Amino acid sequence: MRPLRSALGCASVLLLATSAAAQSKPVALRGATLYTVSGPPIADGVLVFQSGKIVAVGPAETTRPPAGARSVDLPGLVIIPGLVDTHSHIGVYSRPLVAANRDGNETSNPVSPEMRVMDAIWPGDPGIRMALAGGITTANIMPGSGNVVGGQTAYVKLRGESIEEMWIRDAAGSPVTGGMKMANGENPKRSHGSRGKAPMTRMAVAHLERRLFVEAQAYRAKWEAYRAKGEGDPPDRDLRLEPMLEVLAGRRVVHHHTHRADDILTVVRIADEFGHRVVIQHGTEAYKVAELLARKRIPVSAIVVDAPGGKHEAIELERSNPALLEAAGVKVAIHTDDYITHSRLFLRSGALAVRAGMSEAGALRALTHSAAEMLDLGDRLGSLEPGKDADFVVLSGPPFALRTRVRETWIDGEKVWDRADPRDRLYQTGGFRVADRYPAERR
Repeated sequence: MRPLRSALGCASVLLLATSAAAQSKPVALRGATLYTVSGPPIADGVLVFQSGKIVAVGPAETTRPPAGARSVDLPGLVIIPGLVDTHSHIGVYSRPLVAANRDGNETSNPVSPEMRVMDAIWPGDPGIRMALAGGITTANIMPGSGNVVGGQTAYVKLRGESIEEMWIRDAAGSPVTGGMKMANGENPKRSHGSRGKAPMTRMAVAHLERRLFVEAQAYRAKWEAYRAKGEGDPPDRDLRLEPMLEVLAGRRVVHHHTHRADDILTVVRIADEFGHRVVIQHGTEAYKVAELLARKRIPVSAIVVDAPGGKHEAIELERSNPALLEAAGVKVAIHTDDYITHSRLFLRSGALAVRAGMSEAGALRALTHSAAEMLDLGDRLGSLEPGKDADFVVLSGPPFALRTRVRETWIDGEKVWDRADPRDRLYQTGGFRVADRYPAERR
């Protein structure tokens, strides 16, 4: 873990060691406005954390730090929960975006549930530092959308120097189950149809997905028969179908890249047919079927961009999409799809949604708790509440104000990014190549 440094510039100075002993001592941040997400903002609030967990949250007049706590005054600043990116490709489409760093799409086979994105994540990707500069603490890192089934996603925290350090672990210490990436529409058609291979049409995309689910059902039946019999040789392991059993059992959610309303309805039909859970990723035309999605309680992780960017299936993009979904009662997250939009500007995506009609509270929830819930992590992340992980972001002002900047990013009670450090600040102000272009004495 990177060493902690002085924090908040001239506003205050907070020096903490990285030792286990220091982490076991409570820390109380006082005087900032707390956007808890679980309730209204708290002016002149107190946030107490210890051993990587939030201990107390509340107004100064009623929240007393525990005895022995190290107190830090942060008047005029804002603290929000760590941002959760439900759809990112950092670490697999790493900076610089040269061929050697493009590990997101294994297009040798259009149906590849056995692929594990964790085996391709590069923790040294400068894009991860850029994400921390944007206040992102947790990400759903996914394969790309070139396949009908791209593979298993990874739910990680942006810390450490290996995937093992990045994993979010359960109470038993095992990595939490990630999702399954699927896609329909233009991308899988283009990736494979351009080579004269299936899928060449939307019909084939849906067929390949259905066939995989039928194969998984048959594989499940073999194992159920073996366990019921209680003797004999077990079925041969099938790495391709094992993760699909988790999908069928509801332990692994399908994150489905889909833009057009008719493609979204195809996803819904197949989910109804096989009973698996799904998150609509991108959902450019989700506003057209918002009532159906609300009725079926299917969440949407939306991308907020300035323009469609040349994809025909996104030509009817509406910036009001998140607002319309919110109004219809659909659970909404907002994601980066980094590198499509920059992680260091993640709060800007929320601000654009607000500008197009989404409530400020809804936009912040979309970047935090609703996003965490889509990763089955809502009990641990996404709000400032006692018992939750001490993942939070210190801001210079209100979350969606034009001049607000991320000042610090914290994960599990440890500072992992600090704007006061010139090396860190470069990842926020100019991206990963700035350090190569400006001599140190001019920074």
